[in-house]
Amino acid sequence: MAISARTAEEVWRIVESKARKAKSVAPIVATLSTDTKNRALHQMADALWERRYEIMQANGQDVEDGKAAGLSSALIDRLILNEKRIQAMVDSLKEVAALPDPVGEIIEGWKRPNGLVLQKVRVPFGVVGVIYESRPNVTVDSAALCLKSGNCAVLRGGKEALHSNIALWTVIVDAVSEAGVPRDAIQLVDIPDREGARAMMRMNEFLDLLIPRGGAQLIKYVVENATVPVIETGAGNCHVYVDRSADLEMAVRIVVNAKTQRPSVCNAAETLLVDEAIAPQFLPRVAEALLAKGVELRGCEMTRQILPNVKPASHEDWYTEYLDLILAIKVVKGVDEAVEHINHYGTHHSEAIVATDLRTARKFCDLVDSAAVYVNASTRWTDGYEYGLGAEIGISTQKAHARGPMGLRELTTYKWIVWGDGQVRE
Repeated sequence: MAISARTAEEVWRIVESKARKAKSVAPIVATLSTDTKNRALHQMADALWERRYEIMQANGQDVEDGKAAGLSSALIDRLILNEKRIQAMVDSLKEVAALPDPVGEIIEGWKRPNGLVLQKVRVPFGVVGVIYESRPNVTVDSAALCLKSGNCAVLRGGKEALHSNIALWTVIVDAVSEAGVPRDAIQLVDIPDREGARAMMRMNEFLDLLIPRGGAQLIKYVVENATVPVIETGAGNCHVYVDRSADLEMAVRIVVNAKTQRPSVCNAAETLLVDEAIAPQFLPRVAEALLAKGVELRGCEMTRQILPNVKPASHEDWYTEYLDLILAIKVVKGVDEAVEHINHYGTHHSEAIVATDLRTARKFCDLVDSAAVYVNASTRWTDGYEYGLGAEIGISTQKAHARGPMGLRELTTYKWIVWGDGQVRE
């Protein structure tokens, strides 16, 4: 039956069946040994590489369809799987396997005067749903992190990567089952229209947590419509502020890297803020470097006095996550105005200051209300792999439960275990 011919009721039944299967094996997955989980992750890594041509062939169909549908270059870049990116997935799986198993960790504990021994113990959530868009590597990262943290996974990617996601899911479930993990532990909802996502958002009986990964529109839709508990992950309107104390050569390198190294991802810089004291010296230098990389510049009135050929920035530009080779520039009256701008227009993701004045850098770090704040480094480092987490299931921009790159520990909760020897309460 064609996807378009399915009714909402039929979609619900399909999604419910997959979620129910995951829930049924959740107690088994929660108690798998570390050795079993690590063996499964290594099996996944080996299988991905052995079957890479099968995966790339499926991905080629998605890329071809995406180009025919007029997807932007940024979305096509997110979609592509080549040997280098598959190798990165393989490496990430091995890193996750090498990380300490969080399940069963005693977070803290103490003994009460009545003799009761209390332990706060780390445990899996149970079944984690992930709704994401055009990056097929999320299928592997999510499955790996859920498995190592003792969770089952219900995954729903976007229509742009449907063939890729099916190929990746087929490879990884074959691999984990050989290692002794139930096949039902990793489910793929291969219904890429909104009805499939909407059904997942209402699966309170079977899903313990829902994580959206993608653009601002997807995240907003999930947060506003889900009844399953949601961790909000990151649209990234990220900023670099260049202070009057900055090493200008360093500042050019950081700005160019933050904007152009991979502009289609959420930790790429979208706005450059420049201290008015150095703007006449710095802006021509950084503009030359950015234009050489093909970046379109949009500036405030003061920026355009220094760089007359720059397009005027509108009020909407300060809010925009371009995910493309476009950068908004604003001249500010020092660190206080920079912080005010970031906290007002930003998405609480990743922000950077370039400064040699330690007091100014510390002020920026203290006052900027974002998940990751950098001093003299590119925002592009906000990444679970780069943070040593092995991989990430998303970058949380909220403050409840988890913030920043979410690795294994962020995919667990805790419960209290209380040991007694007959105590009763009077």
